[in-house]
Amino acid sequence: MSKPSSFSLRGRKALVAIKDERDATIVRRQFERLGIDIVTWDGGADIDGRPDVTLIDDEFLPLSSPAQRASLGRSPVIALLGTETPSRLKLVLDLDPASFLVKPLRSAGIYAALVLAFERSERTSELKQQVLKLEQRLRSRRVVLAAVLQVMHTHALAEPAAFALIRRAAMEQRKTIEELSAEITVTGSLPRAAG
Repeated sequence: MSKPSSFSLRGRKALVAIKDERDATIVRRQFERLGIDIVTWDGGADIDGRPDVTLIDDEFLPLSSPAQRASLGRSPVIALLGTETPSRLKLVLDLDPASFLVKPLRSAGIYAALVLAFERSERTSELKQQVLKLEQRLRSRRVVLAAVLQVMHTHALAEPAAFALIRRAAMEQRKTIEELSAEITVTGSLPRAAG
């Protein structure tokens, strides 16, 4: 299943929390044109469901409950800025917005803010996955080092030769070096197929 394009917005769901009725009308009109379903939120109750994007007026900040903050963290946030004071900007930055719009709103810029929010969210997600993979590989390097030391000791080899032996054995067995190294550290020796 392919991921939706950041430029294609039809069928997406947006949580909208805007105090000013004029701004809310502009957002509703633009979202209807773009095919985005709207769920309005008045800031009082907890947020139900999982929107694809959230537009939140800075007048709703700070959020009162941890559940509200957690709910907003599950989708990209577009902040609507009315005041550029450091304290207000700090509250907005605590939401980690993917994009922003300046009030009073105009129809121009809403599509761009949405596309930027979806694209930033996708890129951030990809970067987080890469970081997790790199952290896992870093943790597995300890296992590889332990296996190399074990093979060096068992076969009286230098480090490059021990690592080459493990690598060759991993290729023969169609395993990753990390998988084979974990086996070596458990059994204390190379599997027999590596001969």
